[in-house]
Amino acid sequence: MSRLRVALDVMGGDGAPGVPIEGARAAAAESDPELQLLLVGDPASVRAELNPLPEGFRLLPAGETIEPDESPALAVRRKPRSSIVVGLEALRAGEADAFVSAGPTGAVMAASLLVLRALPGVDRPTVAAPFPTSRGPMLVLDAGANVNSRPHHLHQFARLGTIYSRDLFAIERPRVGLLNVGEEEEKGDDLAVATHRLLREDTTLNFVGNVEGHRIIEGVCDVLVCDGFVGNVLLKFYESMAGFVLGVLTKQFAGAHDELAEIFQFLDYTEYGGAPLLGVAGVSIVCHGSSPPRAIKNAILTAIDAVRSGLVDEMARDLEALSTAGSA
Repeated sequence: MSRLRVALDVMGGDGAPGVPIEGARAAAAESDPELQLLLVGDPASVRAELNPLPEGFRLLPAGETIEPDESPALAVRRKPRSSIVVGLEALRAGEADAFVSAGPTGAVMAASLLVLRALPGVDRPTVAAPFPTSRGPMLVLDAGANVNSRPHHLHQFARLGTIYSRDLFAIERPRVGLLNVGEEEEKGDDLAVATHRLLREDTTLNFVGNVEGHRIIEGVCDVLVCDGFVGNVLLKFYESMAGFVLGVLTKQFAGAHDELAEIFQFLDYTEYGGAPLLGVAGVSIVCHGSSPPRAIKNAILTAIDAVRSGLVDEMARDLEALSTAGSA
């Protein structure tokens, strides 16, 4: 079997380059010997953390870094030697099989679209964020790539999310829900009502109807569809909850931090590592800027699973079938 290659942006994130490199070493230790990690970044910075490079690691020089306060689209064009662009260019050229970055989310999305391009039939790629629930992971999309989405965009998100959940979470027939303010099909604004109709009429989806916010944690569906504005607010609130609740309880039960932390582990976003950008012609994983090494490691392992499952090719086939059915 040919060696699987993951390009990792080691200049992205709050703890770069040390944190991404530590996550890479952990991924290499847990994965098979065929994994090759391409560390994309400033050579001097990488060698200060890791010298010499271990077996299975390779340096891909990139002399520029995109900062969080830069305009994503402008920065991608003005910094062609940035670690984000160089890593994605390696993916497009076939030098890598997947790309992982904890750099600015907007820049990763803009560069993925510019370099990899959207799959045929995709109007708007979507960020798919795995949310921990009491019944396992729930994929929420869109988690921030798009605002002001239209019903057919959310319909595409549901199709993409279904394929991802089937391939990566091994759910044979993922349940699809629509985030709304009520369970009745006539609830919500025009976007929600029209999207509900599209999802209900698509017999290839296992649509279970509207899902209210308080039922997310119960895991009542496997794929939850929403507009990117709502999804991003939900994602950031969700990420803060485990730490907040753990902190409150630790104050009440002094000395029980480790036991409480184990209880709340299922709410920890680092368990899933990163959010895939679905709908582009390649495996591109977006990590939180404050990701610890564990999250980087798990994002790399997710990227490996996505490549091995043939995820992108399957999505392309599904979208082609959807387009053909729509034309008919």
